[in-house]
Amino acid sequence: MGANMAVASFADPGGGIPATAREIHAELRGVTRVYGRLAALGPLDLDLVRGEFFSVVGPSGCGKSTLLDVLSGLGRPNAGTVSFEGAPVEGVPDGVGIVFQEDASFPWLTVYDNVAFGLRRAGTDAAEIARRVDYALGFMGLSDFAGAYPAQLSGGMRQRVCIARTLVTQPRLILLDEPFGALDQQTRLLMGDELLRLWRETGATVLLITHALDEAAMLSDRIGVMSSRPGRFIEIVETGWPRERDSRIVADERFGPVTARLWSHLRGESLKAIGKKSLP
Repeated sequence: MGANMAVASFADPGGGIPATAREIHAELRGVTRVYGRLAALGPLDLDLVRGEFFSVVGPSGCGKSTLLDVLSGLGRPNAGTVSFEGAPVEGVPDGVGIVFQEDASFPWLTVYDNVAFGLRRAGTDAAEIARRVDYALGFMGLSDFAGAYPAQLSGGMRQRVCIARTLVTQPRLILLDEPFGALDQQTRLLMGDELLRLWRETGATVLLITHALDEAAMLSDRIGVMSSRPGRFIEIVETGWPRERDSRIVADERFGPVTARLWSHLRGESLKAIGKKSLP
């Protein structure tokens, strides 16, 4: 991590990733991204620990989605290095799955065929496709809707389809860019429970981009707080939650201080992002 970046910890002895298991899974060093004359990102450093749930919060336009693009290999940095499992990232690596905010389901395909789509494109054996798709549909509570089309589903269920389509590829690193942004608050909390269950079941490393501070505080082992553009990490907040957690954690007396810590930075950075030093 950068030498000037603060780390805040709300950790207790039972939470997060054991110290002995802190293996670096993905790494960014000195990463910058420029679009024309616009400096969008960095310089930025990040170590993702294998098996952790890491969220990124920051003001609008700070480069959160650009960070995900660079980490996934969908975009290349102008400077710096990106690695996954010790190898340089050049294109989307094997073992990386991505879920975007937009509904990416194919409206002309059934739920089953949507989930199977990537495996079929990859030439996976038919029996293996059936095994993986059946498991993913069952895990995401979609088995009864295998023959339905996306237009027949709620927004939350369509996002489950997109997550299931990623799950069948058996990713070791899951990148999520505001996947629940279009959902109401109650559905977001329940989808968060599903996401935590997926994280525990697969053992994957998860990086979530979100604008919702409560969502980041509920889901994460660590939260990276980004500055206004060009985005840099100004603090990493360690929540200290136990691995076996769900949305009921919002009632924990430590939940409020975590979200307050995030907002203590983001209020000022968000004002900068809209060109104001303070509000009346």
